[in-house]
Amino acid sequence: MSAKIVAAIASLALTVGASGCLRFYDIGIETPIQAKLDVSSFQRVLILGFLAGGSKDVDPNTETVRLLRSQLRTKSDLKVIDSDVLSLVDEVDRRRIASGDAPITAPASPDEPKIKNEKDLQEYETIFADVEYWKKVGEEYQAPLIITGSILFTDVQSSGMVASSSEQIDQYGRRTVAPTRRFEDRKGYALVPKFIFIDGRTGVQLYSESFREETLYSATNNTPPLSSYFELIDRLLPGFLSTLSTQKIKGTRTLLR
Repeated sequence: MSAKIVAAIASLALTVGASGCLRFYDIGIETPIQAKLDVSSFQRVLILGFLAGGSKDVDPNTETVRLLRSQLRTKSDLKVIDSDVLSLVDEVDRRRIASGDAPITAPASPDEPKIKNEKDLQEYETIFADVEYWKKVGEEYQAPLIITGSILFTDVQSSGMVASSSEQIDQYGRRTVAPTRRFEDRKGYALVPKFIFIDGRTGVQLYSESFREETLYSATNNTPPLSSYFELIDRLLPGFLSTLSTQKIKGTRTLLR
């Protein structure tokens, strides 16, 4: 430590000691984070639908469209367009059939999703590069900002050591808590969305961003899939919203007085 730093610390200590009325105050502060995408040229936003799949217990396309529309109505200056939720998976298959090709995938049963994993998803993602298709969609809805992309909500399983704590009471009635580790089978869900922002005036992709969130439970836990979906999407919402509008992070700062 240099002599200047030592002198500064000593000076601060003397000042604090000499001032018996010195107090510490915590004040709340908000730090703005600028939007990642400039949407000032748009007045309207269309959340059309997603390439979605994974678990058969949740429809991530419909649930994500509804949730994002609700969030943007309260946390964005853009006017949210109400429209039917489009299944991009079905749209891709319809276009292939119309052109004389077979659908990309055929589920084993009507209850099974056509897209089960990222490999299946890759077969459908060419639709995002179809500028003419998105320009036509934009013309239909008066040139809005279009939000689309892909959503995978999948089951996950894991086994390994899990940290926990155990409470013990000794012969004198004193309570102690000790860390423990045990091997445990766990299950849960992963949510992997990719949000794509398209200029409805030109059909050109402006920006895209991918996320991944995962939650695991004890193998005996019976948390409903839909509850896990909402838990995971809630973690992603701040990142999604920060793309379109300035967000504020709350914190505290300590002052001396």
